Amino acid sequence: MDLVIHSSFLPADDPEKSLAFYRDVLGFEVRGDVGHGAMRWIAVGPPGQPQTSIVLHPPAADPGLTDDERRTIAELMAKGTYAMVVLGSADLDEAFDRIEAAGAEVVQEPVDQPYGIRDCAFRDPAGNTVRINQLG
Repeated sequence: MDLVIHSSFLPADDPEKSLAFYRDVLGFEVRGDVGHGAMRWIAVGPPGQPQTSIVLHPPAADPGLTDDERRTIAELMAKGTYAMVVLGSADLDEAFDRIEAAGAEVVQEPVDQPYGIRDCAFRDPAGNTVRINQLG
């Protein structure tokens, strides 16, 4: 079996701010942008990895959600506990410095974790946690 991670979804309650973060700060390419206004699905991904995308999507667009569920999603997003993505970088410190200089909310500066990795963390404009692991 030959499987790859094709798409992963992150909620984005302000598509323009999220697009600016993933495209302009992280350097991801825009692979697709469909919809209108706040109801947009924007696929972004790292250059050189065209098979892998993160889809920034309206957080409560599912018509099957109740109003209570929509409120819960909004509350979790505001706390930064609703969604997360883990990225990797060959130069964690350089990535951290660049992202911090762009004004992203720092959750954790680069640190050696007791479980064997070095990583840092930010919040994207929607409150999602973006962790970055040192590769290699």
